[in-house]
Amino acid sequence: MALKYQVVPVTTFAQNCSIVWCDQTMKGVVIDPGGDVAKLAQIIGELGVQVESLVLTHGHLDHVGGSETLAEALGNTPIIGPHKDDNFWLQGLENQSQMFGFPLTKAFEPAQWLDEGDVIRFGDEQLNVIHTPGHTPGHVVLFSPSERLAFVGDVLFHGAIGRTDFPRGDFNTLIASIKNKLWPLGNEVVFVPGHGPSSTFGHERRTNPFVADEMPLY
Repeated sequence: MALKYQVVPVTTFAQNCSIVWCDQTMKGVVIDPGGDVAKLAQIIGELGVQVESLVLTHGHLDHVGGSETLAEALGNTPIIGPHKDDNFWLQGLENQSQMFGFPLTKAFEPAQWLDEGDVIRFGDEQLNVIHTPGHTPGHVVLFSPSERLAFVGDVLFHGAIGRTDFPRGDFNTLIASIKNKLWPLGNEVVFVPGHGPSSTFGHERRTNPFVADEMPLY
């Protein structure tokens, strides 16, 4: 039994959309389908994954822009997440589209908002929901305890952290989310960020200038 995933960069922002599945049942989820829906649908078909939900880490356009189109292409798959505090971002998608020169994306609400402690199950696998505000107020991180793997959206990057200069972003809140919510998961945890290469929490604790700390040796 194992969780598998494939990262597919989408949109001009090279946003990391992740197709995640249980290799025993081939049931899975798609995290942050920001765009390039035909490409995503083709890869999902080639992998043979039965997508049970589309999961959003936060409401920014490059992470959610392809959600409704992909959901329809996959047979009206439900869209879940992020936390309800990002609803204002989803309701402002038309403005975001104009601001960033993306195809027009209409406002929508997910079938389900996600809260701290929720569990997303597919096949024999699960992702635990962790509310991590700061980049946006409703941002969530998705953590696989079995694989020691986290999908962190735009909270943390290899050598960097998420921007906090957008509406209702907050630097101190973001740092607290990283140090109080992510670091306790373990230094060995591998994370897939919303942009750029993967890393581990331990590597970032040693080297990331924004969040490096006096971590215990391991």
